[in-house]
This record gives sequence, structure tokens and C-alpha cells, in this order.
Amino acid sequence: MVCLITGSSRGLGKAVAIAFGSRGHRVVIHCKKNKSDAEDVASKMKESMVVEADVKNIHEVKPLVNEVVNRYGRIDVLVNNAGITKESLLIKTSEQDFDEVVNVNLKGPFNFIRIVGRHMMKQKSGSIINISSYAGVKGKEGLASYSASKAGLIGLTKTASREMAPFNVSVNAVLPGYMLTDMGAASSGKAREAALENSLIKEFSSPELVAEFIFNLTEMKEITGQVFNLDSRIV
Repeated sequence: MVCLITGSSRGLGKAVAIAFGSRGHRVVIHCKKNKSDAEDVASKMKESMVVEADVKNIHEVKPLVNEVVNRYGRIDVLVNNAGITKESLLIKTSEQDFDEVVNVNLKGPFNFIRIVGRHMMKQKSGSIINISSYAGVKGKEGLASYSASKAGLIGLTKTASREMAPFNVSVNAVLPGYMLTDMGAASSGKAREAALENSLIKEFSSPELVAEFIFNLTEMKEITGQVFNLDSRIV
């Protein structure tokens, strides 16, 4: 399989890339600017390529996808993982910050689904997985833009799954839970404490276990339009 993972130079994206690469699949590792980190991830697998693009810019996404298809002839898996967050109470959130978060977390996946989806529909196969969030279902104080973008991503997932099902393309969303990746570690101590307090098993999520789930989900061709919560916080 040819697997394109956005935001895969570190964190969950890195774990997902390694999960596919360790099984011998061809992995496209995407980053916006951390090319050295992306190349380090690429060195851990047999066949891969590193690509750079700003996910919110369709004029960078389209040539990226074309480059992958020109090299490998197809794309079998797309994982929309790239995302950012900016903590602030809603009334204190600037328009610029809101736009930035929504453009990366929601418009970015829209761009990739629109371009990659065309190739998958032509080849009559493919699996798209969007990384949403618990905050997109429950909402979260101080994360208005992030929560809104991740809620929108769930809606985008369900719509895309309906439109692409006739072409044998599955589209699902995964809520990976609170992880101590760069994003999770950068959150306030209060946020981490709340995540543990609300967890039934009092543990953070593991990027490696989430990556294994994502890999297995791409193997389940008959499942589409679903939102999988890999958190022990009840949604």
C-alpha cells in the first residue's frame, strides 16, 4: 500500500507512519517545515518519501499529491493527522488565531480529501482516516477554535463517507484521546489533570496503540462513516 500521513514528522503522525512502514508499506511522510525530523522518520522504514506543504494551501497540496501519484501510481491510505491548537477563552480568541486553527485542522483535511479522493475514486479503492478529537464531541473550555475545527471534521468525515462509498473508498474518524505528544505536553497542567480525572482508567492514550488501531482500521474495508473513540473518557 501507499500511505500518505500528514503531520508525520513527530507525535501521533510519526507513530502512524512507523506502524505502516514497519509492515513494508510505502509511506509518504509529510511536514510543513521540520524536514530533518521527517527524514529521520523516513530512515526507519524500507521505502518512503518526504514531502513538504502547508496543508491549508491547496496550491501546495495539489502538487504534493501529484508528486506522490507520479512516483507510486496510486494512494491507498490517507491519514489526515496534521493539526494545531491555540488555548484561549472564546471571548479572548482573536479572529486570526481562530482562522489559523480552523484552516489547518479542517480546511487542511478538506484539501487532501478533495485531491486524494479523486485518485481513490478512480482506482475504486482507498481508506481515509481523519484524526478528530474528544473536544470536537464534548467541547472544551479554552479550546473554542480547536473544538469547532474537530467537530467540523466529524461532519466532513460523515459527508465524505456517503459520497465516496459507491467508489469503494472508506472514510472514518478517530478520536485518539489525550496523549503526551508535543501538543498534549504543551497544554496546561490543569488540562492534563482534567483528562486523567475524567478517564475511567486514569491513563493517557498511547500514540503507538492508536497507530496500531489506525492500521487495523484501514484493513477493514467494510467500515465507513464511523467515529471511533479511543479514549476512556465517555463521549
